[in-house]
Amino acid sequence: MVYILLGVAAVLFLLLVGISKIPLSYNIRNLTIRWKTTLMTALAFTAVIALLTVMMAFVHGMRRLTDTTGQPGNVIVLSDGATDEIISNLTIGDLSELENLPEVVRVDGRPMASRETLLVANQPIPGTSNGRMKRRFLQVRGVEDPRLAAQIHGLELLPGGSWFSDAGIQEAAGNASGGSAPLVQAVLGEGVAHELAGNRTARERAAAKNSKRLDVGDTFLLRERTWIVVGVLKSTGMTFNSEIWAKRPLMASLFGKNTYTTLILHTENDQSAGKLRQFLAKDYKKAAFNAQTETEYYKGLSETTAQFSWAIGFIAFVMSIGGIFGVMNTMFAAVSQRIKDIGVLRLLGFARWQILVSFLLESLVIALVGGLLGCLLGSLTDGWTATSIVGGSSGGGKSVVLQLTIDADIVAMGILLTLVMGLLGGLLPALNAIRLKPLEALR
Repeated sequence: MVYILLGVAAVLFLLLVGISKIPLSYNIRNLTIRWKTTLMTALAFTAVIALLTVMMAFVHGMRRLTDTTGQPGNVIVLSDGATDEIISNLTIGDLSELENLPEVVRVDGRPMASRETLLVANQPIPGTSNGRMKRRFLQVRGVEDPRLAAQIHGLELLPGGSWFSDAGIQEAAGNASGGSAPLVQAVLGEGVAHELAGNRTARERAAAKNSKRLDVGDTFLLRERTWIVVGVLKSTGMTFNSEIWAKRPLMASLFGKNTYTTLILHTENDQSAGKLRQFLAKDYKKAAFNAQTETEYYKGLSETTAQFSWAIGFIAFVMSIGGIFGVMNTMFAAVSQRIKDIGVLRLLGFARWQILVSFLLESLVIALVGGLLGCLLGSLTDGWTATSIVGGSSGGGKSVVLQLTIDADIVAMGILLTLVMGLLGGLLPALNAIRLKPLEALR
């Protein structure tokens, strides 16, 4: 729809250029003579469109997270009544029977099922602010078998990394902190690896093999223990981008979380996943669960994205009114300064509608130049990272590190919006200009 409307706007613009009998050089001369006013109005459009482009890139990045996370053949099982993994608690005795249901795929006799525990950890951040210790919340996912879990979730490691060992720890030889406790092995999502690297000192950053994020061999402190990175997930554009993976039994002892929060069951395809979900929801009588396909689960977390979209729509409406009044003010000033010009044009035989078209073209050119600059500035943020929350209307949510994404749709929407503002802002002054009578305009 955006492209259709943009195409219609482009055709109308070209049509106005084609039917305009007043030379375009006249319009260009007027814009350049009043270059200060023209520049300020164009910059106002630039600011509006640049801001809207960045906000739409933020929402688009959030939408990508929920749309691309989740395998079509997976079923996520939470405890009955739980709307999010973090508040779920599964009884261990029920899991074995679920893992051996006939719909669950088996490889070499082993069910493709992953028992997991997701929790939020409070991490002190090096440095103080106003005498108070800074803190951040990190999502830690404990898994029994990282290779199996990664296969089920459709994840892989970046080159140079490895999964943590069966014990999940390694000796502390060479530990910079000088502690004797074993190092906790961890696999990081790319987003949280970037976030944790932001607190390194200049010396640490210079000595690190990757200055932008934590990499294999780097360490960080969490729960009064030193953790060592053994691998980084290739997870950009997914909610796993914000997670730290560790050995589940070890994580349970560190954080006092001995229960599972999540069971992931892998089936052959999305149809099989839908049947298994329905069976667990209606026909499984031994225990009650909240079972959803992974695609349904993550789609439900897009409620926050929808709220941001409505907020941006409201902001766009308010800012558009400001842009319309800005160009309207400029064009009214242009009309008042060119009353005699309008009278001369009328005496030379130019019709009212031709003068109307001439003024509309000036307004659209100002808006278009400002809008294109705004899209260009906004596009510079493509690939930037930001932290946000995704959640559903029923509660729950996840803290995520997302990537701002600008595509052709956002640019097209920005250009369309700036043309609409230019048209509406220039229409009333143009109508006012054509009401002038030739002889009265020359007095």
